Amino acid sequence: MKVRKAIITAAARGERLYPVADTVQKAMLPVVDIDGLTKPTIQIIAEEAFASGIEEICVICAPGDGPRYHEAFASLRNNLLESFKNTDWAKEEAEKVDNLRTRIQFIEQKEPLGFGHAVFCAREFVKEEPFLLLLGDHLYVSSLPNQRCTTQLINLAVQEGCAVSAVNPTVEHQIHRYGTVTGKHLPNQKGMYQIEKIIEKPSLSTAELELQTPGLRAGYYLCFFGMHVLTPSVFSILQAQVESGNSNVQLTPALQELANTEKYLALEVKGNRYDLSKKQGLLQAQIALGLAGQAHDETLTSMVELLAEANQRKATQPTPSFV
Repeated sequence: MKVRKAIITAAARGERLYPVADTVQKAMLPVVDIDGLTKPTIQIIAEEAFASGIEEICVICAPGDGPRYHEAFASLRNNLLESFKNTDWAKEEAEKVDNLRTRIQFIEQKEPLGFGHAVFCAREFVKEEPFLLLLGDHLYVSSLPNQRCTTQLINLAVQEGCAVSAVNPTVEHQIHRYGTVTGKHLPNQKGMYQIEKIIEKPSLSTAELELQTPGLRAGYYLCFFGMHVLTPSVFSILQAQVESGNSNVQLTPALQELANTEKYLALEVKGNRYDLSKKQGLLQAQIALGLAGQAHDETLTSMVELLAEANQRKATQPTPSFV
């Protein structure tokens, strides 16, 4: 089993990032990466995949966004070379952009028919190969030196020859944001599970009844991390939904059927995922990348200064009087 191809879903307009998403695709929002360079979000995600052996990437985007991405990357590359002449970092970054442009393609999701439909749009790109699936509004920071989150996931998928989804133990008050799974812990395999049940964004009462996983801390559940290695059989499952006329084709039911019909594992990835679309998500992701990379000292200093300023403001505020 070899995982050569990746899909990045980026078709959603990003209403939660209003008003920014009205003027620029959310996947193009700038973030300082672990190497200290400012990049579009989608480039950081793509480089995560490339660092794990992925050779080709397909981005599922909204109608009209394909040419916009091409133009944006061409402009970025030219600006780097023209505005920062004779600087090594600009040449290196321009080379990365060129590499990205030659290994990425865009497929437009003509209608917003659900996340599962967005994945299905890449069927002809994937053909009959296993593939890595990433989200265009998630950034990932590994806790392991020199081993990306995607590398951890792909290594297990190749080792076991099956589909694998990354999961993280997540505190109960956050599970309504994520697909949540449960299953049997594999003997002598720390953090690995045979998936049995998946529920998309469950209520706490549902999770308590159906998604308890033995061995986790009390109040924690296994939630999707935002990356999967899937087998091509998922496309035939999604096709049945598409052909039924479903106007909101979701991936979770297809993954449940996958778990019912073939070996499908969950891996507790050593790292964290940051959802840029949620409130303060972009800020959290930037701080996490800064602390994990070359800008660690600068990021830490900025955080200390901001906290000191906030405490000073609080200390100078008059104490409310009560009559």
